[in-house]
Amino acid sequence: MTMHTMLTKTNNLGLYEIRMESIGGLGANLAGKMLAEAGVMHMGLNGSNFSSYGSEKKGSAVKAFVRFANPETKLRESAPVDEPHVVVVFHEAMLTTQNCVSGLHSDGILLVNTKKSPDEIKQLTGLQSGTIMCVDALGISLREKTRINTAMLGALCQAIDFLSVDAVKAVIQETFEVKYPKLVASNLRTFDAGYSEGLMTTYIDVENTVSVTTKQAGTLLGYLTQPIGGVIHNPGNSILKDLSGSRQGYLPHFNSETCIHCAACDMHCPDFCFVWEEGEDKRGRPQQFLSGIDYQYCKGCMKCVEVCPTGSLTSEQEVEGYAHEHAVKHHFALVNE
Repeated sequence: MTMHTMLTKTNNLGLYEIRMESIGGLGANLAGKMLAEAGVMHMGLNGSNFSSYGSEKKGSAVKAFVRFANPETKLRESAPVDEPHVVVVFHEAMLTTQNCVSGLHSDGILLVNTKKSPDEIKQLTGLQSGTIMCVDALGISLREKTRINTAMLGALCQAIDFLSVDAVKAVIQETFEVKYPKLVASNLRTFDAGYSEGLMTTYIDVENTVSVTTKQAGTLLGYLTQPIGGVIHNPGNSILKDLSGSRQGYLPHFNSETCIHCAACDMHCPDFCFVWEEGEDKRGRPQQFLSGIDYQYCKGCMKCVEVCPTGSLTSEQEVEGYAHEHAVKHHFALVNE
C-alpha cells in the first residue's frame, strides 16, 4: 500500500538530500537502497540513490547518496550530495579522519553511530547549530547479530519527520526475506532498537541566528576551497593510515604464553598488523618472535584467529581504550610519531 507523503523541507531544486559516510562492510550501500525504495514504493515520493566507493572491500571508504522530491517535482540531479540536509556517519572514527559534516546545513541533522553524547559529538565536530543524534548502532547489531545499517535506518526514522516507520520496515522485510528469511526478525528488532534508543539534541546558534538558512561549511574540493597545488593533507599511506574505523566490534586478542611463533597469522594478515622482534632460540640461534599487534592497522577481519594453530589469537569484543593500551607499535611507526 502506497501512502502519499509531502516533504516539509527542500533545497532550491525542490530536493531533500541525505549523505551517508561509511566504510565497506557496514551496509551503507544497502541502507541507501532500502531508504530510497521506501520513499518511492511506499511513500509516493520521487527518489534516487547511488553510492560512491573505490575497491569493494571491507574497510574502504563508502559514500551513499539519497534524494527525495515531492511527486510533482522532477528529480534529475545525479551529482554527489555536497549540501545535505542530513549526514549519517556509520562509524565515529571517521569524524577524526575526514570532514564528514562538510556542506551540512546549519539547521540540518547529523546522525552518528557512537556511544558518545550529542554534546561530545558537537564538541568533536565544531558544529554550532542543527540537530545531533547519537545511537549505539554497533552495540545493537552485536546484540542482535546483524549489521548496523538497519539500526541506523531506525534512528533516521526518528530524526527525519516525514519518514514512515511502516514504509521502511516493509522494505527491510521485503529485502531480507528473498535471500535471508531467517534474518528478517532480527533486522526488524535492530530497526526498532535504533528508533527507540537514539539520543537527540537540537542546538541553536544564538550569536548568528540568520545562519539557519546557510551551510555549516563549504565543500573541500571547490576551486576556491581546495589547497593550493592540490596538496593532499591526509594521504592515507601505509605509515599514516588508521584502520580502527573498519572494525565492527571485535578485534584479535594475543596470548603470548601459548604462541609458538609460527607466523601463520602474519602470512594471512592483509594489513601487516603483527610486530616481530629478533631474538635467540634455546640453542642460541637467531629467530623472529611475535611481540604483539599494532591495532592501528587492524580492521578486525579475524583471519589470524581462524588460522592460529594454538588458539593464541582469540576474537574478543572491543572495549574503549583496549586497542590503545595493548597495541605494540611497528618500529617505523615509532620513528614517525
